[in-house]
Amino acid sequence: MPQKKTAETPGLRVKKAELETVCGISSVFPENEHPEFAFAGKSNVGKSSLINALMQRKSLARTSQTPGKTQTVNFYNINDEFYLVDLPGYGFTKVAETVKARWGQMVERYLKHSAMLRAVFLLVDMRHKPTADDVLMYEWINSQGFHPIVIATKKDKLKKNEIPKAVKLIRETLSMGSDDMLIQFSSETKEGREEIYELMRELRP
Repeated sequence: MPQKKTAETPGLRVKKAELETVCGISSVFPENEHPEFAFAGKSNVGKSSLINALMQRKSLARTSQTPGKTQTVNFYNINDEFYLVDLPGYGFTKVAETVKARWGQMVERYLKHSAMLRAVFLLVDMRHKPTADDVLMYEWINSQGFHPIVIATKKDKLKKNEIPKAVKLIRETLSMGSDDMLIQFSSETKEGREEIYELMRELRP
């Protein structure tokens, strides 16, 4: 009988996971030969925890000690098969507007010019109503020609009976359609990881 997949027996075996390229505001983005999957989200939404879970590493993707200070696009090479692309966090109020504008220009440049970008995942905190910045980012990703896949993080912080209401609130606030994809994720249990893996398999050529 086939063994049931669990958090300890992931469907994707990550043999290689390394930070290959770091791009700042004035950098030229790499012309990678493998598919890319980008991850966006506000500061402290759990993006690094998600990326570490996908890479099956504890701390390869690190959070900045000062939220809002990360100003780079980071490319993580997975098994020489695809890339996880960590986009700068947004929504940190203490960051100067001029810095926010430069981040926006950098991310826009990446979305427009990456020939290998297959999907953009937008992370939102399941515990709270999506912020105005979340709504703006969701709409903006759409305007760049990508239909964002929403990942609702921190599921383990909610009670079971609170989850349906939280999911409904996210969908309504972002004006998501009934067919638009939302994946629930927990960094504690790794719930949702296999669903993300499977989706990336489907989107890779």
